[in-house]
Amino acid sequence: MTSQHPADRGVRNIEPKAPTTTDGGVPVPDDEKSAQIGRQGPQPIHDFYLIEKLAHFNRENVPERIPHAKGSGAFGEFETTEDISDITRAALFQKGVKTPMVARFSTVAGEKGSPDTWRDPRGFALKFYTTEGNYDMVGNNTPIFFIRDAIKFPDFIHSQRRKNGSGLRNNAMQWDFWTLSPESTHQVTWLMGDRGIPKTWRHMDGFSSHTYQMINAEGVRHWVKFHFKTNQGIEFLTQDEADTLAGTNGDYHREDLWNSIRDGQYPSWDLYLQVMPVDEAEGYKYNPFDLTKTWSQKDYPLRKVGTMTLNRNPQNHHAQIEQAAFAPTNIVPGIGFSPDKMLLGRVFAYPDIHRYRIGANYQQLPVNMPLSPVNSYSKEGSMAYEFNHPAVPEYHPNSIDGPTADPARAYDFGAWDTEGSEVFRGPIKKHAEDTDQVQATILYREVMDDAARERLHGNIAGHVSAIDPSETELLERVYAYWTAVDPDLGAAVKAKVEAGPRGNHRLND
Repeated sequence: MTSQHPADRGVRNIEPKAPTTTDGGVPVPDDEKSAQIGRQGPQPIHDFYLIEKLAHFNRENVPERIPHAKGSGAFGEFETTEDISDITRAALFQKGVKTPMVARFSTVAGEKGSPDTWRDPRGFALKFYTTEGNYDMVGNNTPIFFIRDAIKFPDFIHSQRRKNGSGLRNNAMQWDFWTLSPESTHQVTWLMGDRGIPKTWRHMDGFSSHTYQMINAEGVRHWVKFHFKTNQGIEFLTQDEADTLAGTNGDYHREDLWNSIRDGQYPSWDLYLQVMPVDEAEGYKYNPFDLTKTWSQKDYPLRKVGTMTLNRNPQNHHAQIEQAAFAPTNIVPGIGFSPDKMLLGRVFAYPDIHRYRIGANYQQLPVNMPLSPVNSYSKEGSMAYEFNHPAVPEYHPNSIDGPTADPARAYDFGAWDTEGSEVFRGPIKKHAEDTDQVQATILYREVMDDAARERLHGNIAGHVSAIDPSETELLERVYAYWTAVDPDLGAAVKAKVEAGPRGNHRLND
């Protein structure tokens, strides 16, 4: 047997268009669509390929976050100023209640040392220390996302990070993924537009992006979307300004937040909800659980809830920001999930990455500990900082007065019609006006003015120009991607790319 060079050991030589398998060599049924019960039901845990992809993805790097590695944040308070008790029983959203909280802002694709001002979505993660337990909202500064099924999330992040061979970021593979995933069109239009690089974290909005469920004291359900509107105003950086700052102050956004709070200029955001009655979801023009779509504010106006203010810098960045662990599994009575397949995938993935990255007892860290009592049978594991008194039983059921679930305090985490009980693997259920481009077209034609459209042309062309000219098939796909949004947009991007300097980022670099 011929010995391999040490640098070549472990290399898999995969044939072109070979069938995808699990890591155990088992053929997989679909690369892009996870299983669900009925057309928009919950996801079965026995979809082992979905679980394998998410679990393996969560264990790729140690110890920084895989997406959202670069970021910072601060502590503050949320005050509910309006009465929304008709929508939710959640204690923190009752009028007059003030709740301490922590926020973390971040970029998605860059590593810990990457510049704050790269063109990238910004994470907008919040943890509220409520009287009923911790409530986390893991959102972004955009109301939509690139994909709508969690099974594609590892592939999406791989396409945005560095190539294995060169160790360099590669524009060609980003566009390869985007153009082969047309559901990304709306988010890429946002990303390449003015809001793709906020001036500071203080000058951007935050969104739940996902649809959630709210339940009031009578058990009445509504679908909701969260909008945190900045009180500092929306401001952005041009590409040239961002590039200059990336080379002169890579921590520009972190520094701005710290200095603003230190100087008493406390940033704040007003929280609004869009509220949809449950019985209107089926007939809405867009699937309301599609993460690549927004709901029209004409159809579902914003309803104010209260105000979030950040007024205290961390005392230790690592202990209080890097170790802060946000997960959509932290919900409280009165708030539940929806059939959004990205949200349901994150319900598994987020606590799983925290158990890997920080440890099984990550919720015992001071920044993650709830203010409300913890009565749990969880025990031992790495880094156990707290433990039950030895008189407390270690199992349930028991006959020595251990913690027991109280039906009177029970709450549901969301329920909906699954439309059948068969295991279904396929695209999201289409509604009357659902196409991958429809909202990107509205954004381009009706929301942007001429100057914003011109900046969009330049931003896209600048990014695409890094693709090697020999990648003709990919470039044609890029032009077709934008032509599907608007023919003038596709033509403008093509003209600018062909007229400008060209790069050399190839798919096989």
